[in-house]
Amino acid sequence: MQTYKTDINLINEILKGNQAAFRDLYDRHSKGHMLTCLRYVKNRSEAEDVLQESYIMIFKNLDKYDPSKSQFNTWSNRVVINTCLMNLRKRNVFKDFDNIIDISSKLTVNADAVDNLSLQDLTNFITNLPKGYRTVFNMYVIDGYKHSEIAEYLKISVSTSKTQLMKAKQMLQGMIISNDYSQSISYVLI
Repeated sequence: MQTYKTDINLINEILKGNQAAFRDLYDRHSKGHMLTCLRYVKNRSEAEDVLQESYIMIFKNLDKYDPSKSQFNTWSNRVVINTCLMNLRKRNVFKDFDNIIDISSKLTVNADAVDNLSLQDLTNFITNLPKGYRTVFNMYVIDGYKHSEIAEYLKISVSTSKTQLMKAKQMLQGMIISNDYSQSISYVLI
């Protein structure tokens, strides 16, 4: 079995029809991409489906990848995020954005609580946000999208994007303060 040292080598081999190279590329990047999927969809089975759809898109568009513009991981992660968003849009996750009642906006986070927070706890808190809040939070805070880009992708207004981010942060504050994410989600759908 031949070992490929760079993504570019793998991509060139894939474009020549080498299926083993695609498997190597998948093995190299799929764990990180799966974590991205899990940030957008809570259910592992659904995240696996989205990951599979993402890799179909990556494979179909591999000839369009331009290594002079970005690293493969950056490009492929955008494909994964876009696939997650398309999946959420198909399920109309965003139609009820404005129907979620806000929790108290007067919460403040104790610095000690944040210091004692593990990465796993924070990930669990984010995962337990309502889907709309979680999506905007992930896109803005973690993936670095601007509100105008989020609005365009999700077909919502910029002000809705900003409001959803603010509400997500408020919910996260509440979860951190209570430090019991399994019981701290107290939102109500109208």
